[in-house]
Amino acid sequence: MRRDGRPDQGQQLAYSQRPEPEQATKRYTSKYPTQEPPRRQQHAPTQQPQPYRDDRRPPPPGRGRGAAPRAPQPERPRRRRKRHPFRWFLVILLVIVVGMIAAVVHLDNSLNRIDALTAYEGRIGDTPGTNWLLVGSDSRAGLSEQQEQDLATGGEVGSERTDTIILVHVPKSGQTTLVSLPRDSYVSIPGHGRDKLNASFSLGGPTLLVQTVEVATGLHIDHYAQIGFGGFAAVVDTLGGIDVCLEAPISDPLAGIDLPAGCQTLDGPQALGFVRSRATALADIDRMNNQRKFMSALLKKATSAGTLANPFTLWPLATDTVGSLKVDEGDHIWHLGSLGMAMRGETINTTVPIGGFDDTESGNVLLWDRERASRFFDALANDQQIPEDLRTG
Repeated sequence: MRRDGRPDQGQQLAYSQRPEPEQATKRYTSKYPTQEPPRRQQHAPTQQPQPYRDDRRPPPPGRGRGAAPRAPQPERPRRRRKRHPFRWFLVILLVIVVGMIAAVVHLDNSLNRIDALTAYEGRIGDTPGTNWLLVGSDSRAGLSEQQEQDLATGGEVGSERTDTIILVHVPKSGQTTLVSLPRDSYVSIPGHGRDKLNASFSLGGPTLLVQTVEVATGLHIDHYAQIGFGGFAAVVDTLGGIDVCLEAPISDPLAGIDLPAGCQTLDGPQALGFVRSRATALADIDRMNNQRKFMSALLKKATSAGTLANPFTLWPLATDTVGSLKVDEGDHIWHLGSLGMAMRGETINTTVPIGGFDDTESGNVLLWDRERASRFFDALANDQQIPEDLRTG
C-alpha cells in the first residue's frame, strides 16, 4: 500500500476495504435512507393437482402382483323395486272417469234437439214433480223400402202422426206414474177448435201437442222425448229382444204380427207391431195397456245390472237411443238417464178416466170423464198419488 493510502494496482483488497459502488449507494440511500434494500421475494413453483391416495388402505386382495387369487364372494341379494299398486289404481280410475265424461259429452251432442217446449200466453206455471211427455211417431225418416216392408209401416202416409202419447210424472218421493193419453181423445186444440189429440201433432208438431196436453191436463210439461218406428225397433234389437206375456193371441196383418198367447221374446219388428196393433177386443184401450206394459219391460231391461255392466251392449244401446230420439232444446242425456232410473222400479200404470165415445166431424172420438179426470190430474198437479178409484187399465 502506498503512503497516500491508495493500494497498489496489483494488491487485492479485503471486502471491508472495498469502496461501495457509487450507483448502488446512490440508488438505495435515496429511496431507503435508513433501511436495507428490499429483497426480491421468491415464489414456489406452480403445483399440479394430484388425486388423493390413501396409502394406509391396503390394496384389495387379488389385485397386487403375485397375490393369491381372490376368494369368491357370496352374491348380494338384489334390491327389489318397490311397487305402487295404489298409484296404478288411481291412474286406471282417472282414465275410466275421463272416458265416461267424454262418452257422456259425445252422446249429449248426438241428441236430435227440437223446439218443443215454448212459452205462450197463459201457459201453466211450474207444478211440483217432473213431468215428461213421451211420444211415439209414425215417422219413416231414414228407413229404406225394405225396412218399411220388414216393419210393416204401410208406406208413407203424408204428414207425421203420433200413435203413442204417454205422460210420465216423477214425484219428489214415491212411485212414478205413467198415464196413457188416448190419441182419439176429444180435446180443445189452441187455435183449431176441438179435435182428436193426435191432430194437434199433425197440425203444429211437438209444440202444439205439448200446448194442447198442458191445457187439457193442467200440468206443466218439463221434458219432451219423441221416437220413430226405426229407432224403436233398433233399440229393442240391441237389447236382444224384450220378454212379454200375452193373455190372448194377437194376429194383425196390418201390424205384421201373429203372436201366440203366453210368455215370449219379441224382436224389433214384432215389438213395433205389438205396440201399434188394435186388433184386440178393446182396440185402443188394449193398445194403450200394451204400450205401457212394453215400455216398463223395455226400461227395466235397459237399466238392468247386466246391461249397464256390459259395455258391448251399453254403448250400442246408448248410441242407437240418442240417434233415434228427438228431445227439447233444454233436454240432455242426464235427464234421460234420470227418467230411465225413475221408471226402473215399480210404477203406477193407468190411463185417463174415460167417459165414453161419440161420433163427430172428426170421426169417432173418445170422451174423458170430466169430473173424474179433473180429480185425476189435480192429484198429479199437487205431486200426490192418484187415488185408487180413479185408476184404470
